[in-house]
Amino acid sequence: MPGERTRLSELAGLFLRLGLTAFGGPAAHVAMMRDEVVRRRQWLTEQQFLDLLSAANLIPGPNSTELAIHVGWARRRWAGLLVAGLSFIVPAMLMTGALGWAYVRFGRLPEAAWLLWGVKPVIVAVVAQAIWKLTPVAAPTWPLRAVGAVAAVAAALGLDEVVILFAAGVLVAGVRTGATRGSGAVRQLVPALPLAAGAAASQAVSLSGLFGVFVKIGSVLFGSGYVLLAFLRADLVHRLHWLSEGQIIDAVAAGQITPGPVFTTATFIGYVLAGPSGALVATAGIFLPAFVFVAASGPLVPRLRGSRLAAGFLDGVNVASLALMAVVAVQLGRAAVVDLPTALLGLAAAILLLRFQLNSTWLVLGGATAGILLHLLR
Repeated sequence: MPGERTRLSELAGLFLRLGLTAFGGPAAHVAMMRDEVVRRRQWLTEQQFLDLLSAANLIPGPNSTELAIHVGWARRRWAGLLVAGLSFIVPAMLMTGALGWAYVRFGRLPEAAWLLWGVKPVIVAVVAQAIWKLTPVAAPTWPLRAVGAVAAVAAALGLDEVVILFAAGVLVAGVRTGATRGSGAVRQLVPALPLAAGAAASQAVSLSGLFGVFVKIGSVLFGSGYVLLAFLRADLVHRLHWLSEGQIIDAVAAGQITPGPVFTTATFIGYVLAGPSGALVATAGIFLPAFVFVAASGPLVPRLRGSRLAAGFLDGVNVASLALMAVVAVQLGRAAVVDLPTALLGLAAAILLLRFQLNSTWLVLGGATAGILLHLLR
């Protein structure tokens, strides 16, 4: 329950399991975390979960990892912050590191399309179920629903995610308080995100240099894996000349085909450039800022509800965050449902979730099993 003390072993067990099974990117991770910490364990209310999700969306770094860290902070403060975050990161780090080893040894990534064939439609059902359950909490009034609809259209048209979040927050806060200066605040709130300095001469790979590159990326990066790709290209291909374009694409693919945070792309790159030590250093660099940002912002989240202005801003960000999830769900659906079997698999997963409240982890494992069986039968 929200007021009860959570054992560290419970936090570790949950986030280790999610780190091993949470395929599908941040939206899917968020949906699976909500299923576990709100519905099954009742550690947080729907409103508390949405507030933590919004707080994670408003700071740079990997959103789903920061949400895991926020949950740990909410349940057990400093110890929980470390246990939840590391438990979620380490399984993905080990798997992506293993892909890095295989890539260095054999020169290519292992084939995983057969596994993702079965997992992707299940992930779409998991995300859709989370959106269905969170919508009444995030958008209980028609004005908030209208803000969510506009945010969804803006996201579908390609407007920057951070601009959408801040604009929605400022709009709702302004309406709630009758403020008239809100529109100009958006420009002040949205951070500038320079990709990299100009071209530089090629430099030798060093552990300190590797750590510095990934600390910088983890400190300023908002958005999806495609934004991560832009940062990696700017630094590692064009500025430092450590990797080729093809190697960067392979690295991002490695982060996407493994469960857990996509930012473990850094683990793969670190291994390719400097072996096991490089993998550890790069992983530490890209995730360290997330722990720092959550530690700084976590204590402030509950206090925001006490301020009319801050609560309005948070409500606006909440509904915009849900709108972004909805747009991602549609995009995932287009990529995942490619034939009749995948459509039936997604439909079956949705029924099992909504009608029988089955644990989403088992559904993901079931989808993976279906993919394996298909691969063996072909």
